[in-house]
Amino acid sequence: MTAYEIPATGSAEVHVLHNGYVGLDGDDERVSGTVTLIIDSGTVIVVDPGMVASREALLASLASHGTGPADVTDVVFSHHHPDHTVNAALFPAARINDHWAVYEADRWIGRDADGVLLAPSVRLLRTPGHTNEDISTVASTQDGVYACTHAWWSAEGPAEDPLATDAAALVASRELLLSFATVIIPGHGAPFRPGARG
Repeated sequence: MTAYEIPATGSAEVHVLHNGYVGLDGDDERVSGTVTLIIDSGTVIVVDPGMVASREALLASLASHGTGPADVTDVVFSHHHPDHTVNAALFPAARINDHWAVYEADRWIGRDADGVLLAPSVRLLRTPGHTNEDISTVASTQDGVYACTHAWWSAEGPAEDPLATDAAALVASRELLLSFATVIIPGHGAPFRPGARG
């Protein structure tokens, strides 16, 4: 457990809309962030709506869960790299949440994201390392605790983040997340269960 008492089960639903990647098919210029939908008690959250090969496919995936772009109440940026943020405008009614503020229409509302509850079973946590501003979105569901995070690129690695701004902070963030998360949704890959990693 953390200082924020992450419950082992909760009311959130988590759906990965798009599995990210880096260097798809050996093409080093192709990069895409993992995009996740979280629904909890009327709050509809999209985490890291960044670069994807097809916006239409992303919106079709959203629609397959009975949700349209105008239904999204909140967008969360794990950090401010374009591969995780560039498609935020697809969700016109959403508040944007990052590490230090909430942006709603023309309002910039300063606040530290660490510990913020977005919904009854969804919390933001400060998890620096990849950047100093990284946050993770933690959702408690009926089948476990999911962490949307860039503390890992994917289940396959890299073991050490070559772009990390603070390697020691990244290690501490990983340890924090592993203390309660049963499923990791990494920045550029499919979800994985920590005990199942190679």
